[in-house]
Amino acid sequence: MKWHGRGRTRTYAVGALALLAAATGCGGGGAGGGPAATAATTPAAAATARKTPPAASPTPAAAPAAGDAAAWAKWNLKPLPPAPAAPADKPIKLERTGPVPVFSEVKTTDKVVFVTIDDGAEKDPKFVEMLTDLKVPVSMFLTRDIVKENYGYFKPLQALGNHIHNHTVDHAQMSKVAPEKQKSEICDAQSALTQQYGSAPLLFRPPYGDGANTPALNTSVQQCGPRAIVLWRESMQIHDMQYQAADKKLRPGDIVLAHFRGPKDLKGETMTQMFGELLARIQEQGFAVARLEDYIQAPAT
Repeated sequence: MKWHGRGRTRTYAVGALALLAAATGCGGGGAGGGPAATAATTPAAAATARKTPPAASPTPAAAPAAGDAAAWAKWNLKPLPPAPAAPADKPIKLERTGPVPVFSEVKTTDKVVFVTIDDGAEKDPKFVEMLTDLKVPVSMFLTRDIVKENYGYFKPLQALGNHIHNHTVDHAQMSKVAPEKQKSEICDAQSALTQQYGSAPLLFRPPYGDGANTPALNTSVQQCGPRAIVLWRESMQIHDMQYQAADKKLRPGDIVLAHFRGPKDLKGETMTQMFGELLARIQEQGFAVARLEDYIQAPAT
């Protein structure tokens, strides 16, 4: 099976079963999904002032540690290089109002990539244990109707310094719905996630990346509060990543997409096994994993 593609959205699901089925196909890692945005490109249209600026972070977080060797050995992994200190001059600077930028990478010379995880369907306690041990930072883009039966699962992950962002209410295919539906998908998720996790999501990712560069979606994002649309350069499948670059190599500042998935969708593999494979692929290329939000300057409040 395949999930996210190169950088846009798709999915309009009705009912819990349909929603989970749709989320399972949250992007088609290879050629599907449309072209990805480059670092911090702004769509040409849309200029509605957003509501209250979201908080930059659930908790102030220092540059992530790499975890100790014993912790990595516990998960049968080689340690990643430690991430450098967060840059004082953030490469991405978000504005309080106006059109929001769309980006799939961060301009940096640091040899780092950023790991993002979507949806929230799989809620494996071992994954919480794994991130607690390894101290690898992730950014979570959660779909309200997929996580609402167990919002609490993601709170220990948030407590590690990981940020929660907006991935719609029910994983709707944004380019296929009316502007009013787009707005409700984003605004209702924004409200629920803010209430549950104590800070407003700063970033938005449309399912499949579909519609990311359209004026209508940009306007809806502005109206609901997030201040950027985040796509990706690589997408993790089960044992390896699918790359947009022809040479199939990571580059500094790449954003990597993964999903909260379990054995049903990973051909018997667990969430921790899939994530271990992702870390191994990053380690093989000599990259560290940094926290995406450490490279983004949130709007002044």
